Amino acid sequence: MNIVIDENIAYAREAFSPFGNIKLIQGRMITNDLLKDADALLVRSITRVNEELLKDTPVKFVGTATIGTDHIDLNYLRNKKINFSGAKGCNADAVAEYIFTSILTLAYKNNITIKGKTIGIVGVGNIGSRIARLAKSVGMDVLKNDPPLQRLTKSDEYVPIDKIYDADIITLHVPLNTSGIDKTVHLFNKNNLNKLKDNAIFLNASRGQVVDNSALAELLQSKKLKVVLDVWENEPGINLHLLELVKIGTPHIAGYSLEGKLNGTVMIYDAFCKAFNKIPLWKPKLPKLENTSIDAVMKTYSEEFLYEIFSSIYKIGRDDKELRLIKGQPNELRPKYFDQLRKNYPLRREFSNYKIRLKSKNIELERILNAFRFQLVYK
Repeated sequence: MNIVIDENIAYAREAFSPFGNIKLIQGRMITNDLLKDADALLVRSITRVNEELLKDTPVKFVGTATIGTDHIDLNYLRNKKINFSGAKGCNADAVAEYIFTSILTLAYKNNITIKGKTIGIVGVGNIGSRIARLAKSVGMDVLKNDPPLQRLTKSDEYVPIDKIYDADIITLHVPLNTSGIDKTVHLFNKNNLNKLKDNAIFLNASRGQVVDNSALAELLQSKKLKVVLDVWENEPGINLHLLELVKIGTPHIAGYSLEGKLNGTVMIYDAFCKAFNKIPLWKPKLPKLENTSIDAVMKTYSEEFLYEIFSSIYKIGRDDKELRLIKGQPNELRPKYFDQLRKNYPLRREFSNYKIRLKSKNIELERILNAFRFQLVYK
C-alpha cells in the first residue's frame, strides 16, 4: 500500500509503515500529484481535503488526527465512497488543561479570584463539557450555550448566547460552520465583542475564524479585555497587531499534549485497519516520565496553590514568548516560523501523569485535584 501522511502526526511511521510505503510530507505541501498512487491519506487540520486534492487519485481512505473536520469536504468523500475517520475528542483533556492554566495564570497575575465567577462556555461538546465540569469543581457558576444540543435535548440547561456576554470568563469551543443556522464564522464579530463586559477574560481555542480578528484588535484599543488566543484567522499568516494586544497568544497548540496527539493517531489507525481489513497490531507506548511527584506545600486549597501546580507542569508562558518572537522574523518567513513552532513543539504531558503529595487529608483539595485527574499520594 501507498500511504501519504502529514509529518506532524505523532508515531505515524511506527504505526503505518508495516502496511506498506509511507510518505511523510509537510501538511501544506500535500498535493494532488503526490496522491496519484496513494491508497490512503492521513492529515491534520492544515491540509484542505476536497475534490481539487483528490480528483483522479486512487485514495480509498482519509483520516484526520484532529477533532475538527472543517478542512474536509465530507460530502465529496461520501459521494466518492471514500472511507473517512476523524479523531473527535482525542485532545479534549489537553485543551481543558490549557484553558484552566490560562485562566489561573491571568487570575494570579491580576489578583482575581475565580471562585464565584461566571464562566460562559460556547460549544459544549467533548471539550466544553469537560470545562463545565472542571469549572464547577473550583466553585464557578457555569453558563452553557450550544444551540444544536439545545434543539436535540430540549434542555433548559443551555442559554441563548446573549446570556453569555455578561459572563466574567467566556471560552469558545465550537466547530467552524461556514453557513446555516449554526454558522460560527465571525460568531464573535464587532457587535458581539462590544457586548462583553469590561475586564472579562475571553478565550478562543476552537477555530480562528470564529472571532473577527480585525474587529477584536480594534476593540482592544479602547476596551479592557483579557484575551487568550490559541487560534487565529489566516493561519499561519496571523495578525501581529492583535498578538501584541492579547494577554496570552499561542500557535494553535492547545491540544498538543503527547497524549492528545497519540489518541488522534490511535483513532485513525483503528479506522484505517477496519477500512482495509487489517489486524491492528500496533500498541503504542508512551515514554516514561521522571520527576512526576509534586509536593503540596499548602494544607488547604487555594487558587494560588492550583496555579503553582498547573504552571509547574505546563509552562504556557514559554509558548506565549516563543510565538511573540515571530515579530523579529522577516515578513516572508513568519508563516514558516508559525508552522515550525507547531512542528517542533516541546514535549507536554497531561496532568494525569503527575502525583500530588499531600501532607494530610483535605476533602475540598482532594475533590478538585481528582477532577483534574491528578494522582494523590500522602506523605
